[in-house]
Amino acid sequence: MRLIAGVDISVSKSEPLARGAVVILNYPELKLVESQTIEMEIPFPYVPGLLSFREAPVILAACEKLANTPDLILVDGQGLAHPRRLGLASHLGLLWDRPTIGCAKSRLCGEYDPVENGIGKFSMLIDCGEIVGAVLRTKSKTKPLYISTGHRISLEKAIEMVLKCCRGYRMPEPTRLAHLAAGGNQLRNNE
Repeated sequence: MRLIAGVDISVSKSEPLARGAVVILNYPELKLVESQTIEMEIPFPYVPGLLSFREAPVILAACEKLANTPDLILVDGQGLAHPRRLGLASHLGLLWDRPTIGCAKSRLCGEYDPVENGIGKFSMLIDCGEIVGAVLRTKSKTKPLYISTGHRISLEKAIEMVLKCCRGYRMPEPTRLAHLAAGGNQLRNNE
């Protein structure tokens, strides 16, 4: 694995405008290699559970501008840990035919046991008797992340890669930088 991408999107509070961002970092150093953003009208209305149809076109438009092709994509959103088992990370992985990992800040489905404090501690996220992800502590004394496979990666490898991509923040570096590039502080982040 040589290049890891992070993707995110922010939506304007006042108009139907979205900014999608993709950053590519080298691995294992996690130094910025490339960053692309795009602003465009939101192509789909807000419908809970169907954010992929709203966000994927914006993110893919930003990705079309890339000069480099990542080996792995970390998505600020869900993968398998979605009520329909096909969140944004799954959609992007299928469309881009790349391994993807969902790194969400909130839970859409499933139950889990409390996660011990300590980096790397996790609990399985289970929905309807099926393991759909892991609730992973990436930083001590902060809320855990909801990690799920998107496409072409195991849950064990997804947990390992998310931890290897963390640099002292709750979010892994690729998605943290994509959030900043999308203007997450100026626009409202959807997930």
